[in-house]
Amino acid sequence: MTIEPVAVVQCESYEIKSVKAALSDAIEKTDGFAFLHPGMRVGLKANMVAGGKPETAITTHPHVLAALTELLLERGAASVVVGDSAGRPWNAPTMNHIYAASGMQAVEAAGGSLNQDFSEKEASFPEAKQAHSFRYTGWIDSCDALINVCKLKSHGMMGMSNAVKNLFGLVPGILKPEYHYRYPNPNDFADMILDIGAYAKPVLHVCDAIVAMEGNGPTQGTPRPMNALLVSKNPHLLDWTAAKLIGMDVDDVPTLAAANRRELLPDTFERIPVLGDWKSFQKTDFKIIENHNSTLFSDTSTAWGRVKRFFFTLALGSRPQVRKKTCVGCKRCFEICPAKAITMQNNLPVIDRKECIKCFCCQEFCPKGAMVVHRSPIARLINR
Repeated sequence: MTIEPVAVVQCESYEIKSVKAALSDAIEKTDGFAFLHPGMRVGLKANMVAGGKPETAITTHPHVLAALTELLLERGAASVVVGDSAGRPWNAPTMNHIYAASGMQAVEAAGGSLNQDFSEKEASFPEAKQAHSFRYTGWIDSCDALINVCKLKSHGMMGMSNAVKNLFGLVPGILKPEYHYRYPNPNDFADMILDIGAYAKPVLHVCDAIVAMEGNGPTQGTPRPMNALLVSKNPHLLDWTAAKLIGMDVDDVPTLAAANRRELLPDTFERIPVLGDWKSFQKTDFKIIENHNSTLFSDTSTAWGRVKRFFFTLALGSRPQVRKKTCVGCKRCFEICPAKAITMQNNLPVIDRKECIKCFCCQEFCPKGAMVVHRSPIARLINR
């Protein structure tokens, strides 16, 4: 475990000059450009999960990517390419539509380019804990260095989407539901994402928390101004700091819990050298998705452990639920469900609870926010 500093700097708007100044400050504090040499091709892995106008806070804001592009080019990078794979077909028509919808033309105006390599590669990673082999987007192989540029958001399955979760976007498009089906346990799923990150080895992690997303994230939540940018060479320490900003901790976020099991976190948060007054950015009323499916009672190695898991899942477990008045019958949830647990009846989705693996793909990709995370009455009572 290498303890790297996490810079938390103030940035109150997405005006490119302001973002650029704040990023420059944070990168200087963390020595974030130590990897950079003249002539390098640098990739920026953004969050473009489903597209959306910048003001919706669904994607990494294009001005953060544009400002970072300018900084890299000014410091000698030969080229900067921005890419991601949304939860849609991995091809030029789909991604070019998402680039346009999310304002990524700002990257091109700053001198960068938007990825047009839609190849897929097969990774062999025998030292992985879960993902010993996996498919990934081939565009990253043409980059000399990769920077992970995430968006701070609430998340139905993982509690929080930030640096580590953003790396799941290296799995091509519609293969993502297959990986949810392959790893239905949130702890295994988190370990899989950590494996992908360990394979890709981003050199720097930048968190756009100028405006975060709370509530029904990561695509249908509510924008929440945080006025902060976070930068670190270590994604796990950055994520722990981000979690603190929104009132969460290690056990609330499966990717952080997985990092802790792998001894990638210090024993206390206070050991992280956080550069900046992080408490001044903390939002104690940030609306997160309480999801007790993630880390509670995960020990099923004994019969008693399996019995406890069963009953506590019944009592505390979260599950997707349809808001019938909001649903427009678009069939997106039906099409994306990896477990094929959804059928359409009278133009509305019906979930087979026996088949549902609680991956919350339906909730994540519902274009109208009609799918929400439902918590049991007992779980709501406990968390009052």
